[in-house]
Amino acid sequence: MSESESSKETSARSPFAGCAIFIAAFAVMIFLIGFSVLTLFRQFGEIAKFTGEKPVPIEISLLDGKQEELKNLNARLQNFQQELEGEGATSLSLTAEELNLAIAAHDSFKELRGTFRVMEISGETLRIGISFPLNGKPRFARDGEPGWIASDSRYLNGTLIARPTLLKKEVVLSIDQIEVPGATVPPEFTDQMSPYRITERYLTDKIIGPAMAKLTGVSVAEGKITFRRKPGENPADSISKDQVNRSANRLFTALGIAACVFLAFVGFVVLIGSRAKARKNRDL
Repeated sequence: MSESESSKETSARSPFAGCAIFIAAFAVMIFLIGFSVLTLFRQFGEIAKFTGEKPVPIEISLLDGKQEELKNLNARLQNFQQELEGEGATSLSLTAEELNLAIAAHDSFKELRGTFRVMEISGETLRIGISFPLNGKPRFARDGEPGWIASDSRYLNGTLIARPTLLKKEVVLSIDQIEVPGATVPPEFTDQMSPYRITERYLTDKIIGPAMAKLTGVSVAEGKITFRRKPGENPADSISKDQVNRSANRLFTALGIAACVFLAFVGFVVLIGSRAKARKNRDL
């Protein structure tokens, strides 16, 4: 066998190329996992700067002495529901006080009590006092906790400045700003939280779900929020899918760029190694 043929056979049997591909793939996997974990922990670190360890209770409207107001509110709600079952135009306008009274009085909204209160309706926006629980930084579970990974809750205590609108068949809040005393909420977090699907839990409710599905518009004016059904008005979503998925797209873009850079580096190393191996084989 000639020296040239021996060199080719040795090169063909060389496991370097296969090993290099495996090592590169394994390195990319480890890199992406590490990058994702690092990004997650950095995100939790940023969230900790404007959230608290304990909730700040939000005022709940008192029902004592408001029987007449509550009776009138319930009558208007029932009338609006009945009119929605027809085909004609109808609307319901509520003040901040009436919204808070409905939250305090009706069991359907009990999950909002102590965590959500409309403080003011001004211009086209609502100012809403909130105390929302958020997942904290992951940690190993302590004795008595289920699983092996747990977290301590953080609380977003502040004010939402938001505009109500329709998204498919539910009322959502498009958040313009989140105010937290003594802290600044990054725009990225606000974008991730908006739209806030406050009524998602009511989509399966036998009364609220069908009523929302028949709405054609939601607006704010003169200190009131108005829910309406207007024949001929299409309930076009004012929030696009791009807005809904904006935060996820940013994360995937960052991961994609990081992966491309790392793959380029690995490919460069593999190329150099392959050429060095080829030169060595030629010298044999």
